[in-house]
Amino acid sequence: MSIVTLTTDFGTKDYFVSATKAALFSELNNINIFDISHEISPYNVTEAAYILKNAYKSFPKGTIHLIGVDSELTPENKHLVMMFDGHYFIGADNGIFSLIINNKKADIIVSINIHKNIVTSFPILDVFVKIAGHISRKGELEVIGKKINSILELTNVNPVINNLKNKILGSVIYIDNYGNVITNITETIFKDIGKSRSFVINARTIKFEKIFNNYSEAIDFNIDKAKREEDGKKIALFNTAGHLELAIYKSNPSTVGSASSLFGLNYRDAVTIIFN
Repeated sequence: MSIVTLTTDFGTKDYFVSATKAALFSELNNINIFDISHEISPYNVTEAAYILKNAYKSFPKGTIHLIGVDSELTPENKHLVMMFDGHYFIGADNGIFSLIINNKKADIIVSINIHKNIVTSFPILDVFVKIAGHISRKGELEVIGKKINSILELTNVNPVINNLKNKILGSVIYIDNYGNVITNITETIFKDIGKSRSFVINARTIKFEKIFNNYSEAIDFNIDKAKREEDGKKIALFNTAGHLELAIYKSNPSTVGSASSLFGLNYRDAVTIIFN
């Protein structure tokens, strides 16, 4: 059985997702389709990469991942197939592949060249589905494209370290369903630069001087529930993806607010760590 995942910015209001799935069922026999997300912000490859690179590892080797984010074919936005870590990724060369592999080496990357046989304004439906079918039938990647050695690198999404190595200049790369703010500062970078020094995290007017291991660690459960600080408590932690996350305990974006709304933080806003 072939496993195919979909990561798109299509949303669920329109017909695009169902049309893509219908095409996959027509192209591939014995297929299982999984939705990773269809709520990526329009054309936001950074957000798509964050979600996909943390989701794909949960799927079996050989899974085919279709990426429908900023996927229109242009001279500057070619279509690629990448095999990496035992998985296949099909999408556009808009920087997302570099964010997924994160300085590691792909097994093979192919620039797709079957477009002359397909008239399309909907690449994931007309092109990517065909490629997925070819892969599922054990077809060689070189048949549908030319092997390449370089892809578009997105470097402006990485945190910056100052010359004195006492400051990390990061930014917001994702806001999750709870309104928690995820930054591009990883635990690895934090430990490499911080070297166990004390620190202050600055995000607009909000400051953090401690990083917790999990959400509940920030709450003192030895204090009576009626007296302890709980709802609305601000928390900094490294999430399961290894990224610095700024959160509010048990926040609700639709009622009491969230880290994003209450801290005034949105995509690409600055988050800085200063070490003492």
